Amino acid sequence: QVQLAESGGGLVQPGGSLSLSCVASGSIVRVYAMAWYRQAPGNRRDLVAAISSSGNTNYADSVKGRFTISRDNAKNTVYLQMNSLKPEDTAVYYCRVPVPGAPGYWGQGTQVTVSS
Repeated sequence: QVQLAESGGGLVQPGGSLSLSCVASGSIVRVYAMAWYRQAPGNRRDLVAAISSSGNTNYADSVKGRFTISRDNAKNTVYLQMNSLKPEDTAVYYCRVPVPGAPGYWGQGTQVTVSS
């Protein structure tokens, strides 16, 4: 069983930055991709960014050029650096480890609020 623990959310003004972290309890996650999703009230949970086990990345169009996903396999950790934040980035951000052929794993989520 893998457990994911996110941290780093909070309140920030528009144009500001936040850095999220997600630590996985098991080293097996090193062989899997890791991803960040977000869900705003009344909306579906959408992919924000993903990173493969080898470091290849992809981003939602809405965050390209502003957000950066990275991982440290030695620490079983994935990061999301968020710059130039906008009010529409406000959401609960979730860490995910997708597992082919299985449900995968989700973190409990961390709130990010962008407001003046």
